[in-house]
Amino acid sequence: MIEALLRRLSGWPLGLLHRAGDVAGWLAYALSPSYRRRFLDNARQAGFSAAEVRPAVGAAGRLLFEAPLLWMRPHDASILPRLQWSGAERIDAAHAQGKGIVFLTPHLGCFEVTAQAYAERYGPRYGPVTVLYRPARKRWLRPLVAQSRNRPHLVAVPATLAGVRQMIRALRRGEAVGLLPDQVPPEGLGVWAPFFGKPAYTMTLAARLIQQTGAVPLLVWGERREAGRGWTLHIVSFDEPLPVDPGAQAESAAAVNRAMEALIRRRPQQYLWGYHRYKSPPARPPGAGA
Repeated sequence: MIEALLRRLSGWPLGLLHRAGDVAGWLAYALSPSYRRRFLDNARQAGFSAAEVRPAVGAAGRLLFEAPLLWMRPHDASILPRLQWSGAERIDAAHAQGKGIVFLTPHLGCFEVTAQAYAERYGPRYGPVTVLYRPARKRWLRPLVAQSRNRPHLVAVPATLAGVRQMIRALRRGEAVGLLPDQVPPEGLGVWAPFFGKPAYTMTLAARLIQQTGAVPLLVWGERREAGRGWTLHIVSFDEPLPVDPGAQAESAAAVNRAMEALIRRRPQQYLWGYHRYKSPPARPPGAGA
């Protein structure tokens, strides 16, 4: 039933999906005091007023409703006509060096579209992009999510030791990988580092992938354009050098957090402020060591 509903939604125009998402976002905000409080607290911690982040309430719903279009569209239906690119020359420059790329994406805009866009435009020439994901909490939803995220030239791997090894091998082949470094990792797989001035449990994997493989780090996010016109992919350089010492994990994590903060400040109206960024880390599942 759920799959049938998602397939039906995937046929809606993007503008209509976004309007439905606006309604869903505001309903969630109105009906859940805990979500509303976390949303406002996180925005205030970052220095933004409620008025400044008001559009992000609907943006959270838009993220939910545009997912069926991205997950369920036929594999031969191109996403590229819906996209504009800003900074794509940075991808070309990295590949010209023969190096792998680590794409770092915060919970900003449409992060689902970034990997699909790279896969379609660059995958045929440079190989697939491997992305890290956390399996859905609902057991019945896991196969659907995993199947939907695996597309031509796009490989989704779970956040396990085996998944991390796949990412390392991909980088050493000169391919690209992608992950969301502002996602709270399981206990033991991160360090506490400042995020908008408040300690947040932060993954160490992003920095370690860069340090261990010599890959080029790039920041990417998909800005949602109005009226259902699609997305603009922003490719931004990661200019802050990471510590050479692999033991300086807290310093590296803080540097990654600063990069995420800089992107979020560009468009706070599309950040997922309701995400529980400052929560304690979840228990480490078996086989998740890295």
